[in-house]
Amino acid sequence: MPELLVRLPHVDEVLSQDQEYCLLVEDGKKRRIRFHDYGEIYSIPGLYEKLFADLLKCSSPEMIATLLADEVERTGESVADLHVLDLGAGNGMVGEQLRARGVRRLVAVDIIEEAAEAARRDRPDVYQRYHVGDIRDLPADARDDLAARDINCMTCVAALGFGDIPPTAFLAAYDLVPSGGWIAFNIKDTFLDKRTGNGFAALIREMIGDGRLRVCTQRTYTHRLSVSGDKLPYVAMVARKA
Repeated sequence: MPELLVRLPHVDEVLSQDQEYCLLVEDGKKRRIRFHDYGEIYSIPGLYEKLFADLLKCSSPEMIATLLADEVERTGESVADLHVLDLGAGNGMVGEQLRARGVRRLVAVDIIEEAAEAARRDRPDVYQRYHVGDIRDLPADARDDLAARDINCMTCVAALGFGDIPPTAFLAAYDLVPSGGWIAFNIKDTFLDKRTGNGFAALIREMIGDGRLRVCTQRTYTHRLSVSGDKLPYVAMVARKA
């Protein structure tokens, strides 16, 4: 496979995180791709890794997997006993990190068909099943498959707060986890500010406040760099369902 030529733009204006883009150089021509055009990015083998892992130093898959594994082991439980639902699984980078830490059973859900195709293409041994669709309205066979599994953990990484996964979809995945199960996710730090109108922030505050989520560990860290080289702080949380 020829090496991908990916360039970050020289921007005179400040771009918000959901406006950022890269330039893919093909046959001497530059093609502009927005970071949130996930389907287009996943369809090009290696582009997601080149862009986010290599150029922008994204650490979230490793961070969430490490915090979750450490917290599970701290309680005396075994990572090998987790049965993980990876919501917004993308091309499987989170699942790959979980596998590396001893998780044996994972099932994925993502609304983007290209994400599932990328995971099957690049990481075919990570997930036992990969379901495509809105978790609130999955096809009957997918709903039956999830119901038949003894899911006891849900992860959701780099998919919350920009409209990618709405609060009601997060709740639908949460409902598949039994009491005492694990919930691990991350979110942009400003989205958890009490002054924000972000729907996910309000949901998380409500779930912590009424006891539905018992936070075990919380850490602010650099999710990745922006196109201008600034650090983008996120909050990682590992919690247990009440």
